[in-house]
Amino acid sequence: MEGRRGFIPPSSKLPDIYRDGWIDFNKNGVLDPYEDPSRPVDERVEDLLSRMTLEEKLEVLRVFKRVGRPLRTVEEVNEAQRRAVEESRLGIPLLLVTECLHGCMAFETTQFPQAIALAATWDPDLVYRVAKAIAKETRAKGFRQCFSPVVNLARDVRCGRTEETYGEDPYLASLMARSFCKALREEGVIATPKHFAANYIAEGGRDSHEAHLSERILRETELQPFYAGVKAGALSIMAAYNSLDGVPCSCNRWLLTDVLRREWGFEGFVVSDAWAVPGLISKHRVAARPEEAVALCLKAGLEVELPTVLWGVPLEDALKAGLIAEEDIDEAVRRVLKAMFAVGLFDEPYVNPEEAAKTVGCEEHVRLAYEAARKAIVLLKNEGGVLPIDRGKVQRLLVLGGAAKTLKLGGYSGVPKRVVTPLEAIREKLAGSRVELEYLEVFPVEMGCDNAIQIRNPNTGFPLLRTRYVSPPEGYAGEGVRIEIFDNPSFEGKPVADYVGFYWVGFRFEWGYGKPHEAVKSDNYSVRFTGRFNPPKDGRYAVCLWVAGGKAKLSVDGRVVAEADATGVSARKKVVLNLSTRGHSFSLEYSRTRGYAAVRLGWELVDSPESERALELAKTADTVVFFADVIEGEEEDRAVLRLPKSQEEFIERLLEVNRNVVVVLIAGSPVVGEWLYKVPAVVQAWYPGEEGGRAIADVLFGDYNPGGKLPFTWPHCEGQLPLYYNAKPSGRVYDYVNATGAPLYP
Repeated sequence: MEGRRGFIPPSSKLPDIYRDGWIDFNKNGVLDPYEDPSRPVDERVEDLLSRMTLEEKLEVLRVFKRVGRPLRTVEEVNEAQRRAVEESRLGIPLLLVTECLHGCMAFETTQFPQAIALAATWDPDLVYRVAKAIAKETRAKGFRQCFSPVVNLARDVRCGRTEETYGEDPYLASLMARSFCKALREEGVIATPKHFAANYIAEGGRDSHEAHLSERILRETELQPFYAGVKAGALSIMAAYNSLDGVPCSCNRWLLTDVLRREWGFEGFVVSDAWAVPGLISKHRVAARPEEAVALCLKAGLEVELPTVLWGVPLEDALKAGLIAEEDIDEAVRRVLKAMFAVGLFDEPYVNPEEAAKTVGCEEHVRLAYEAARKAIVLLKNEGGVLPIDRGKVQRLLVLGGAAKTLKLGGYSGVPKRVVTPLEAIREKLAGSRVELEYLEVFPVEMGCDNAIQIRNPNTGFPLLRTRYVSPPEGYAGEGVRIEIFDNPSFEGKPVADYVGFYWVGFRFEWGYGKPHEAVKSDNYSVRFTGRFNPPKDGRYAVCLWVAGGKAKLSVDGRVVAEADATGVSARKKVVLNLSTRGHSFSLEYSRTRGYAAVRLGWELVDSPESERALELAKTADTVVFFADVIEGEEEDRAVLRLPKSQEEFIERLLEVNRNVVVVLIAGSPVVGEWLYKVPAVVQAWYPGEEGGRAIADVLFGDYNPGGKLPFTWPHCEGQLPLYYNAKPSGRVYDYVNATGAPLYP
């Protein structure tokens, strides 16, 4: 059905509530003020707020608990909204949320170059057009809020999340933030600039660690992009994990109220980062009990918790104890409702599947992704005319590296309908030519991906162990591994749950401060995973066990190979194993003690059987193109900026047998190493989005002249960091005794 107020789901049980021009949310047959689209937003908000019970108010603040599972299709979104609208007293729609850093984080959506790559275009208008496309697809998928953009500054490129930023410059980041937030607001999607504030500025480039900045420096740098986003129409802000001069951002009243609301006039709502509110107890230790943490955050100006952990019973306990007043809750609800009304959620809560199919992943957006990918590529060096590759002169071209046949999209990526890998694009370029193309993977990255899209593993440093490479024990059917959950920390008795399963992105089980199963009553529980490893190749594999909030033990073929103890914090253990395609039995036991609970398993092939063959082929090739990649991302800060040792050593050996080597870097931050001074050509391709393969091939063969510019300063070595262009003048020279103070690439 199609009415003047938009699409109505065929599954509707109450079609009569969808009137001509309005929706009778409370089913009373009367056009109440909050249902009337012609009335001012503030009037609609106050009318609805006056009708709400305390429990209904709290439900609005628990927006992340009201669905309970990922919604993959438009039909699922519409059904969730239908239940909210038709089966509740006041019919308040769901505010559905996703990530959209460089594309809506959903299935079959267009994936654009990573944020740092967009910054390398230095083109705010392009970012505006990209954000418009992202917003259209996000809304078409049924999501009305995005946890994007990331507008923290990348002033220390050791931070693993440099790729998510717009670089080091406050002015450039502000322009990009303004473009992104303006585009989302125009399309009826709530932008959420994050992480407020100074999330990546800690010593050593460590994400989310304590930040110490004077107020002047904070205002001149970190706060500028957030201000730009707010003024461009952002209706939400995500508070950062870190403390700012000793006060956690999630409960920092000066930051969330004095600056954000009173100075800047922000009228939206603030959401916590994931599990940040209980983190006030377990990490910052500024609260002793859940109700204290709730009160600190709510009274500081934080309205919504992600996910709903303490915004349940502890919130009610805080109210009963007098730590907060119902007026505090009313103000929080008012801000959330105002944003929901402002983007038209109460007027058009549903999505038209036909319109969504026309919008999501459409050819117009794919062409825009291609344009952005080409404009983002930076040519770092080109000596001796190695580039462009002349198809009329080169007879033998050797392409190496798993990153050539695997398109790495970067952090917070969705899954596009299609991708073009660099190798596919190179083959297209050479079709009909006399150039003989040879390709060897040498260093596979596909072990961590599906559909040619690399999915990084936060924490382990290696690609996640994926479903295709595991199977349940003999006698068990299904996809994944056997999972036994015990309601005690020592695997005693009969498990309360026993099933075969897996997390869709790989071996990443994350329970946080919740429970792994509804049958678990104890805070301290244990989980046993059993099954078989099925490696794609024989060889030596580096395997990494990462654990948080407990202890873990990994056994392979009946032998304990790794143990990690992370009581209250996190720990990792790496081990090198000889594995074969015949398969190996394994068992991983996790016992929770305290703190954030999670366990992950990653792996990587260390010794490539193809490396020697690649070096032989390189001797007779006219040009060699090696695709190199790094491990970085959320919770993957890099103390050392070098390539993986195996890749670095391989480049050095390549240069011994062939001087015409081009290195294409698939990375969101700088790398260092002696090879950079020796190799004649280096292309910084970033994480270039779904059309990145074509863009890279265009540059390699001279069909596009790369014009991207670095949005951060590229150091010679880690000892120079932090290094950024607009450092305050000093009374001394910038050089070191044993190193220059100048960057490798400014």
